[in-house]
Amino acid sequence: MDKGLHFTFCVMTAMLLLRETSQTGEKEHPKMLGASGEALPILTVTTILEDPYVMVRSAELEGYCIDLLKALAAMLHFGYRVKVVGDGQYGAVSPSGNWTGMVGEILRQEADIAVAPLTVTSAREEVVSFTTPFLQTGIGILLRKDTASQEMSFFHFLAPFSKETWTGLLFAYLLTCFCLFLVARLSPCEWNEPKNEENHFTFLNSLWFGAGALALQGVTPRPKALSVRVIAAVWWLFTIALLAAYIANFTALLSSSTEQLPIQTFEDLVKQRKLEFGTLEGSSTFYFFKNSKNPIHQMIYEYMDKRRDRVLVKTYQEAVQRVMESNYAFIGESISQDLAAARHCNLIRAPEVIGARGFGIATTQASPWTKKLSIAVLKLRELGDLDYLRNKWWESSCLHRSRDSWSPMQPQALGGLFLTLAIGLALGVIAAVVELSNKSRHAAGHAKKSCCSVFTEEMCARLRIKENTRQNQETSGR
Repeated sequence: MDKGLHFTFCVMTAMLLLRETSQTGEKEHPKMLGASGEALPILTVTTILEDPYVMVRSAELEGYCIDLLKALAAMLHFGYRVKVVGDGQYGAVSPSGNWTGMVGEILRQEADIAVAPLTVTSAREEVVSFTTPFLQTGIGILLRKDTASQEMSFFHFLAPFSKETWTGLLFAYLLTCFCLFLVARLSPCEWNEPKNEENHFTFLNSLWFGAGALALQGVTPRPKALSVRVIAAVWWLFTIALLAAYIANFTALLSSSTEQLPIQTFEDLVKQRKLEFGTLEGSSTFYFFKNSKNPIHQMIYEYMDKRRDRVLVKTYQEAVQRVMESNYAFIGESISQDLAAARHCNLIRAPEVIGARGFGIATTQASPWTKKLSIAVLKLRELGDLDYLRNKWWESSCLHRSRDSWSPMQPQALGGLFLTLAIGLALGVIAAVVELSNKSRHAAGHAKKSCCSVFTEEMCARLRIKENTRQNQETSGR
């Protein structure tokens, strides 16, 4: 009996000692064996469910942050246990003065680190430590395309070219028509006997000829002289290239949605009354507008604060769903909005991004893991692993053009075309002068006059043909 009591006492003592050892180890860091047999520390990692950072697939967690955590664990040789934050919050100060979300769990030592899309802010930096940001982002506006679109302006067909380009095209058209009119009068091959023949290339007919070429239509009068044909051919080449550029840019304009967005900036969002707008409740974005001194940002905060029950959302998924189903604009992290636009082709992010910031890994203050994790993040960036993860989880299934890829065509883009036209006009005028000079030289030989005087007489006669024609018509009528 004494031996039995003694054995029972020894067993109970051993169990108590093992329990105390287990509790002491948990307060420090529990160990696990690595691939080479060495003991590895196990960190408790808190995170939040948000696509594509952390998602549940087949009862397992996956996503950008999970892949990042695996890479960090392999580089720094530690094990980890991942837990989803209990209240579903990122971390903000509650009315009672306590921190909620992942920041609160780190302060209560319920977790060692937080690997999630947790924005680095000054308020959070005061209570926890952050590593070097692993993702850069900002604050943007997420919209649905059909609610954000507006009717095209009445003169929207002029948008493919800039105002300077249209001005240059008008000048080129008038100059070409004038050169046609001038060369057709000077060239003896187009108009051999000014006193007896009628020249069909009047200035109005020249304008009509140039306009017909713009419409790719053959119009009369048809050029006979080489000089006139040179100008006509160059103008035809100019119009074909011009129409091709216009059609291509107009097609790009119709497929681009940026120019159809009346909401380009946060100021545009405040001025409109069609869409409600809000952000995540208790997020850093909400406090950014609260603390900002910018008048526009203050107006946004006052709008959201007065309607917080209606415009503030609990989760990012709820925000995206609300944007897709109602007249609602979501203000949040631009990088998350880019993902939503990549996954849902009817969504788009407005061009303006404010409040540049980064996502960092949160640790307890004075934690030895802060510097180690920062160095590891920098190494992953230098190796290109962070870019690989960004491309992997932000891959787009939409086939639309980039919203910043379209812009009105400037004159510089058509500079070579304008230069070709100018050279062609110059060649046409030179050819007309040469043709007139040849005729004047032959006529001077027959009339035994100087070539210059005959050339001057011919030019004056051709440039005053309307007056001479009227006199001839009056004389024949009498």
